[in-house]
Amino acid sequence: MPVLTASNSLYLHIPFCTVRCTYCAFNTYINLESLIEPFTNALIREIECVARSSSGLKLHTIYFGGGTPSLLSHIQIGRILSTVRREFDLDADAEISMEANPDDIHIDYVHALMEQGINRLSLGMQSANNRELQLFGRRHDADTIHRAVAAARRAGLKNFNLDLIFGIPHQTLHDWEVSLNQLLWLQPEHISVYALGLEDGTAMNSWVQKGKLPLPDDDLTADMYEFADGYFNTHGYQQYEISNWSLPSRECKHNKQYWLNLPYLGLGPGAHGYMDKLRYETILSPHRYINLLINSDASHKFPLTPAVNDWHEIDRDTEIAETLLMGLRLTQIGINRFDFVQRFGKDVMDCHGSTIEKFAESGLLILDDKKLILSPKGRFLSNMIFREFV
Repeated sequence: MPVLTASNSLYLHIPFCTVRCTYCAFNTYINLESLIEPFTNALIREIECVARSSSGLKLHTIYFGGGTPSLLSHIQIGRILSTVRREFDLDADAEISMEANPDDIHIDYVHALMEQGINRLSLGMQSANNRELQLFGRRHDADTIHRAVAAARRAGLKNFNLDLIFGIPHQTLHDWEVSLNQLLWLQPEHISVYALGLEDGTAMNSWVQKGKLPLPDDDLTADMYEFADGYFNTHGYQQYEISNWSLPSRECKHNKQYWLNLPYLGLGPGAHGYMDKLRYETILSPHRYINLLINSDASHKFPLTPAVNDWHEIDRDTEIAETLLMGLRLTQIGINRFDFVQRFGKDVMDCHGSTIEKFAESGLLILDDKKLILSPKGRFLSNMIFREFV
């Protein structure tokens, strides 16, 4: 896959939730359902603002993330996508993904979403263990995910992802195997698994700090990760990124845009974007976001909008480092050395030769004439390796 492309991606952040999960540190808000319609209008306005300062921007993926995008009606999703089609050059076969809570998925809703152009869903399964789901504060139980997947299949959806979390307090390897079995029984095209992170400001982190829950066991967590990889491989799923597996040709095109360090627009409160050598982020508050977008007529330099509150230019050295950090997450293709030279005018060894040689000698990186990738052992120590490139 070439690194350089004329196509870009669009991320749309939907910040609303019905409940806040105990592990969640994303920019999400509860009890603000009354803002969903004015937010939709503001997001449409932001799309129009950034399009006005661009020049025929071509898109090949769109991703509705959150939060809980499935709290929006199919009509609101349709209005947003209609605006995108009107303002940008959207590929006819664009991947258009939407995150959804299993509680929100029923056959009529999925039918309506597909009519608007949604062709991929990412369902937050997280676990097949009801005790773990209750610990997370999730709205759904284990049966709900089965009903949601069945409804999506009956509606004709042929591409969806399921998320799982591991390394949960009190979780055993047997518990993890049960969740993996239940997930594979559902036959998703794509799987994402994440080790539980204890983020500042989350209820889960507070409970651990106060001794109400034990710290996750690092050795057991590593065993769970290794077990999942082997389990998925035996069932036809190939790992293509540190936390992601898919059936053949079902990789998430949108997320690969990030991992290849290619341009994408980020719109909506708390979104991040990378375009024209600028990294930027928008304001967090949905109230302020709506007020700024609805009341502002000011023009902005692309890719900035009235909602952007911070941005900085990415210099060449930073772009090289970020390309290495993101690209090494791709477990099969890693850093393509030819594409790297095409992009930066020099080989990866000319940039970080001594660091690469050190980790290659210790068996954490694999280097050949065509590519640089993490070894299976290196995937467990990826954060330590990545720090060396910063």
